[in-house]
Formats: sequence, structure tokens, C-alpha cells
Amino acid sequence: MNNHQTALSLITPYGGKLISLVVDKEKRAELLARAINIPSYQLSERSMQDLELLATGAFSPLSTFMTRNDYHRVIESMRLSNGTLFPIPITLPLSNDRSILKNKKITLRNQFNEIIAVMSVQDIYKRDFKKECQLVYGTTDPTHPMVSEMCHWPDYCVSGPIQVINLPHYYNFFNLRQTPASLRIILETYGNNNVVAFQTRNPMHRAHEELCKRAAEKVHGTLLIHPTVGITKIDDIPYITRVQIYNTMYQKYFPHDKTVLSILPLAMRFAGPREAVWHAIIRRNYGANYFIVGRNHASPGVNIQGKQFYAPDAAQKLIQSVAAEIGIKPLLFNELAYNRSQKKYTESYSISKKNKFSALSGTDVRNVYLTGRKKLPGWFTRPEVAKILADSYIPLHKKGFCVWLTGLPCAGKSTIAVLLQNLIQESGREVSLLDGDVVRTHLSKGLGYSKEDRDTNVLRIGFVASEIVHHSGAVICAAISPYEQTRQQVRYFMPHGSFILVYVDCPLATCEARDTKGYYQNARSNKIKHFTGINDAYEPPLIPEVHLHTLDKTPQECTDMIFNHLKMCGLVAK
Repeated sequence: MNNHQTALSLITPYGGKLISLVVDKEKRAELLARAINIPSYQLSERSMQDLELLATGAFSPLSTFMTRNDYHRVIESMRLSNGTLFPIPITLPLSNDRSILKNKKITLRNQFNEIIAVMSVQDIYKRDFKKECQLVYGTTDPTHPMVSEMCHWPDYCVSGPIQVINLPHYYNFFNLRQTPASLRIILETYGNNNVVAFQTRNPMHRAHEELCKRAAEKVHGTLLIHPTVGITKIDDIPYITRVQIYNTMYQKYFPHDKTVLSILPLAMRFAGPREAVWHAIIRRNYGANYFIVGRNHASPGVNIQGKQFYAPDAAQKLIQSVAAEIGIKPLLFNELAYNRSQKKYTESYSISKKNKFSALSGTDVRNVYLTGRKKLPGWFTRPEVAKILADSYIPLHKKGFCVWLTGLPCAGKSTIAVLLQNLIQESGREVSLLDGDVVRTHLSKGLGYSKEDRDTNVLRIGFVASEIVHHSGAVICAAISPYEQTRQQVRYFMPHGSFILVYVDCPLATCEARDTKGYYQNARSNKIKHFTGINDAYEPPLIPEVHLHTLDKTPQECTDMIFNHLKMCGLVAK
């Protein structure tokens, strides 16, 4: 490797050096000691993945979460405030309380409460949810996975310089995890001027294999298979299974002197055209100068009307229009289908009506072949891949989920929870029930009703529920859980898309009339302190997945509404 190549390994598409925010070993101990005494905030899984890619330069030219000016410019015009093209907002939604302004520095922690970084807070601003949804994702349809998730983010974002003390620790696939700088150096050892990158969040089947090989041949260069292993959709194949498939395909079916396999801890946004441009910029930072773009790139599927969120060729058109500016050339491909008469894959537009061709949808693969009713055909997937999928497949209706019922005391949570438990069991699934009163007798015995104790109780329930969900179990939690921020903390315990918040909405007067235990009467006579609805606040959920009005509907009708939502999400069998 010559000096010129070494220098090139650190160049971004915008001409600057790749950024690294990770502090050196000498400063680490000093910064860690200070971080312990600074106000802390726990990051969501998505924010952790964004922070890692900021720290290693994958999001260059960004060096921190976006400021207010960058956020609004990116939403409106796909450009940072300095005019550089960047299509996706990378923000840090951290709080519903502006009091964070009081802190000049904050410590950022992961889900295990480990210290990850220190931020010097220089900017705080409120997200514009509707505007971001409409302009970035092209919709406010709640069936879009990103729109659905963003409904529950904290209101206020923060920005400022970051010093990263610890990058995330991984315990699998060590040899496949490279930073942009290290992957560029690896790619340069292959001696090719051209590198074409392939983005995927799905298992690699024969059509993907054919697409990749054609692309590498077209540019006479190195193929970079670079799948995302961050947050995707709840019904996507788990990343461990997918990486096993990529590795198997690489080992057996790709030339090792022309192919590199590396994984990317990127949280998907499903922003279609904008995401295609973003994916290309990221791959340019990792060393590619060509990027494969197929039909429906980064699409979340269909909307509430059953139509695609984005036009099939929208991503290809947008990336073509900005390719020169971002410094990476798109390779555009139409959908490949298997031509049975010629026994090969052909771009669908070139198949005549006389020739018969075969194709399988993702729904067919999940509902017919992976359930064991049929074997995946050899023209569709390699036998090794079919075996890995069959051995690991868990259908969506058997994956874990949590239904969290929140509302005033005596609103009807426990009654609905019991009815729902029976209904889910009748559908063929076992489901656990964690009731707030029962939990206080056992798991949270000794806790009082101060805000701190209430939060501790809710987080304990949430932690137990998340363990059930992570092990593919179903759980119903009925707890007053009066504070919005704490409920959102519980949401972040859960796998993406598995938390269903149900607001059991009932007028206070009706709740008092239903009270058979005398709680409200004792609260009004000051015999009970910190009682929700009387001398302590209840914060209604901002955007629950299900909103029940128990004054107007019977418990059974409310239960049916929740169950129908679970069926719509595919979490129980229809």
C-alpha cells in the first residue's frame, strides 16, 4: 500500500478527514471520573447506533447530532446549514423537559447504564414531528414504522460536541465489524480502483447473489457486501440469522479475492428515496465509489390503503440527480425474476410474455415456505440458506410483545387485562399478566407512592416484561404508570415495535364511583398521600397505540379493540 492510498483511506466524499470522536486512553480515565458526577441520560437503542456511526465517521460530514439549524435545513432541503447535501435528520431526542438547559454537560449512558460519552450541550430545540414525517418520509401514516416510532420520542433534542469514552461492546461477528477507516484500508489491499457496495436488511437469496455478481463485473472492481444489522422492522429476520446467511454465502459462493463482507450497525429509517442517498453517502465513507440501487430501495412496504409508500423508481431517480455531488455512482437495476425457460435470472422488463418466469414474495416465503409447508425452491435460494432460515424462523405471531395498560385508578385496566389474557390464550398463545397491585405486593414491596418510588415500580415492571418479550413471550401489564417519560423509558426496554401502549381513558368522577376499595375517599380525606388523580398528577399518553374510552364502551368491546390491533400488527394469529 503506497502513501497515496493510505491518505485516500481517510478521505470523505466532501474532502475532509474522517471524524473520530473517541477520546484517547490517556484522557479516558480523567473524563470518566468527571462523567460520574454529571447529570446522566440513558440513550435509546437507535440513538446508541447513531452515536457509534457519528463517532467512527460513518455519518461524515456530521460530527455530532444535528443542531436546530441543521435539522430544519435537512428536513426542508436535504442540506446542512453549510449547504452540504445530507438527506436524513440525525437527532438526539432526549427529554420532554427543557430543564436540560441548566446542564452545560451531560453524560450519555447505554441501556445497561454504562457511561458511553459526555456531551457539551450547546443547542436544545423541539422536534417538528408532522413536518419531519411529511417531508422526510412522505407520510404521516402510522403504519410507516418510522412514523409510528417517532410518535413516542421525547419532544426536545440536544446537540453539542461529544467526547466518546466507550464505543458499544459486541460479542459476536468480531471479524465482520469494521470502522470506515479500517474498512477502507482492507478494500485498498484488493488493488481495485472501483468498489461497489450492496445494501441489504434481508437474507441473501439467489436474485441478490446474481445482482451483486453482475454489479462487480460491470465495474470491474471489488464487491462490498455491507448489510445493516441495526434496528429494522419487527417482522424482519433477526440480524444474527441474516449474518449467518451472508457469511455462508460469502464463504461458498463469492470469490474471496474480489469480495469483502462487513456489517453495518445502522438503524434503518425506511425513508425510500432519501434513504437511498443516505445509504450511498455512508458507503462512500466506507470506501465505495459505486452503490447498487434496486427498485423500492429502503421501502417499508405498503401503507394503510395497501399501496407502496414510494414509487418503485423514486429512489433511483433521486440518487441519479445528486450522484455527482455525493461522489458515488449509482448502479441501477430493475427487479430480477427467474426465467424458467432460460433457467437464469433476468431483469423483469426484458422477459417477454412468451417466457415463463418465477418469483416469490416475502409474504409467500414467511407464510408458506418457512412454516414448513413447502421447501424453498433451489432457483430461489441456496440450500444452505434455506436450512438456516428453517432452523431459526419464528413467525411474527409467535414473537414477543407487551401490551401496557395505563390509566387512572379504577379506570378498568385490570378487568380489561384479564379479559385480554383469556382472549389471547383462546387464540393459542400463552400470555403472562403483570398487574400493578399484585406487583406491589411482591416485586415492589416496600415502595411508597412518591414520584421516585412510582417510577421505580413502573421500571421494575417494565424490566420484567422486557425479559419476557426478549424471549418471545407475550405479556400484559396493567399499571397506573402516570408519567409519560417513565412510560417511554419502558418502551425503550422492548425490542423495536413490540410495545403496545393502551390508554384506558375514563373520567375521574366515573373512576371514583367505581372504586370499591375506598382509595379515592381516603385520598380526598388526606389519609392517602400522592394518590393519582386527586393529589398527584396523571399525564395522559400523547400518542398511544390504542385509546380506549371505558365510559362509552364495555370491557369486552375494549378488549376486542386491543385484540384487533394485535391481529392487525400480526402479533396474534388471525
